[in-house]
Amino acid sequence: MKILDAQDKELMTVRKIERDGNALIIRGKIFGAMPMVAKLTPAEARAALRLLDRRTILFLLTMLFRKG
Repeated sequence: MKILDAQDKELMTVRKIERDGNALIIRGKIFGAMPMVAKLTPAEARAALRLLDRRTILFLLTMLFRKG
């Protein structure tokens, strides 16, 4: 999976997402060179959900079925 910036340039390549206890571990490379391991805890996941409004949640649910 690739995460792009506003100019469609590669910001991050996610190589693997795995579970570690109650957290998600995201492994990849930033800017195609620097290895990175990120940890998403349940508290941070809840904080992220609070940032979403109803329209964005609906978009996220339908995003997998869109062309692109």
